[in-house]
Amino acid sequence: MKKLIPVIGLAAIALAATAATAVGRAHSSKGSADICVLLPDTKSSVRWETADRPFLDKAFKAAGISHTIVNAEGDAQKQKTQADSCLNNGAKVLVYASLDPGSAKAIDAAAKAKGAKVVDYDRLNVGGSAAVYVSFDNVAVGKLMGQGVKADLAARGTANPVIAYLNGGPTDNNATLFKQGYASVLDPLIKSGKATKGPDQAVPGWDNQKARTIFEGMLAKTSNKIDAVAAANDGLANAVITALKAKKLKPIPVSGQDATAQGIQNVISGWQSGSVYKAVRQEANAAAKVAIALVKGQKPATTAKVSGTPSVLLVPKWITKKNYTFLFTDGYLKKSDVCNGAYKKYCK
Repeated sequence: MKKLIPVIGLAAIALAATAATAVGRAHSSKGSADICVLLPDTKSSVRWETADRPFLDKAFKAAGISHTIVNAEGDAQKQKTQADSCLNNGAKVLVYASLDPGSAKAIDAAAKAKGAKVVDYDRLNVGGSAAVYVSFDNVAVGKLMGQGVKADLAARGTANPVIAYLNGGPTDNNATLFKQGYASVLDPLIKSGKATKGPDQAVPGWDNQKARTIFEGMLAKTSNKIDAVAAANDGLANAVITALKAKKLKPIPVSGQDATAQGIQNVISGWQSGSVYKAVRQEANAAAKVAIALVKGQKPATTAKVSGTPSVLLVPKWITKKNYTFLFTDGYLKKSDVCNGAYKKYCK
């Protein structure tokens, strides 16, 4: 699961969220639903509303399962309240991407008290009581980002680069796994003396405005001597890019993930090394399949165990300017989402 979104973009997302929420509720009976999906926000990534919501809604509709989908907009207490409301209305399964460990623990406890099952969606609640965890291999996601930055540094021939880490939210276990992945690739370069470790900071709540402020502080601390950034998603990457442009600095290797339209625009225009594509349709369909099985009292098929939790882990893909059109053929983005305005000239 994020960028400095223009006002018109925020309005579009809000309208989409309202419409999609209405659709989700239309498939509930008198406010009740067998499955309740709790999305975390719209700040960490636009994907939650533009991709996860419609894919999950479509999967549950196809199965004829009553469901509701809500978004906590970054408010952990609100997410707990939403969970309580769903459980009080008879939800048998909660599918949710948590906002912090404390609220996740409370949601898990509330579900257990009501005899409902929990599916950790995209983010694992370590020490929680989920029946199944559905996500991508998030260490592998981080490794792809690290490898992308490393390859871009090599292509540019940057000698002894200063590499900064701009990490995701400190309360999100995924952010820990992403960093574990890119650090496993980049730390050996630093330890070997072929690169220098730059500033290393987390961004509270994956907030992109805070990310820009943090990165501007990194630039000030290093007298603008930062040669690459392992940024944990496209929103944080865009914060870096916006800061670089504001200071009239040249592009540097910057990682990202989620393959958002803005992220891919940054990729094709040479400002971002690449973005990790996590096929949200696959993730949403996998989560829906698990949730439906649990509603029916069946044992869901899983592929692995993560921290003792039965899991379904999917495979991520690194997207660069060489293969970005895959996102169009795969149906994740439309060419018109990316190839417009100032970015049209970069498209094939």
